[in-house]
Amino acid sequence: MDCDTERFAVIADIHGNADALAAVIADLRGQGVQAVVNLGDHFSGPLAALETADLLAGLDQVAIQGNHDRVLVTLAPEDMGLSDRLTHQALDARALDWLRDLPAALLLGDVFLCHGTPASDNTYWLETVAPSGAVTLAARDVIAAQIGDSPAGLFLCAHSHVARRVDLPGGRVVVNPGSVGCPGFRHDIPHPHRIETGSPAARYAIMTRTPQGWASDLRAVPYDARRMARLACRAGQGDWARVIATGWLNR
Repeated sequence: MDCDTERFAVIADIHGNADALAAVIADLRGQGVQAVVNLGDHFSGPLAALETADLLAGLDQVAIQGNHDRVLVTLAPEDMGLSDRLTHQALDARALDWLRDLPAALLLGDVFLCHGTPASDNTYWLETVAPSGAVTLAARDVIAAQIGDSPAGLFLCAHSHVARRVDLPGGRVVVNPGSVGCPGFRHDIPHPHRIETGSPAARYAIMTRTPQGWASDLRAVPYDARRMARLACRAGQGDWARVIATGWLNR
């Protein structure tokens, strides 16, 4: 993909869910879209990391690292969390080398790609987490402050797995396409909380440049999640199995 592309797909947070990714690829091609930007966290999870790598190899894509991608290529396996450790065991050298070479962020013309925020791959850009664990839309000035002096007009982020679009003063737009393969999780940073989308659908976005500005199509693609849920169960990861199958965690 080059910076002059007027219409492209945005994918993120696949987390090794090869069946969700296959459904998204079929959908975006059905929409006549070829170019893809990929915002990271490609493989981490108890699912099908190598299958995911093979699918990604066939895309016309520009990709960056996510926080889990960084962990996979910078930490020793014994220092990783369980999902990353399982993924590291499953991946081959080719996939790990590909992750290692990805940038943390990227500017393509007037489109800026990051996983979390421009400054951090482990921070939500469009959400805030209260000490109580409540996750809500961040304040507009807080979102805008992350832009800094970037010349971009469109900012693409991920990490929270929640599909959102925020329009800022001056015509700037921030879009999170949602998660292709993991519709919920528990996390401890900055406070213990959970994310649940309430749907097992595979999420992505299609961005189109128009004379009036960027149009965004936040898409939710149904697919058969049973095989991925079974893989999670076999790995002893009940939360993964439940959220992939339903979009909800066991509370």
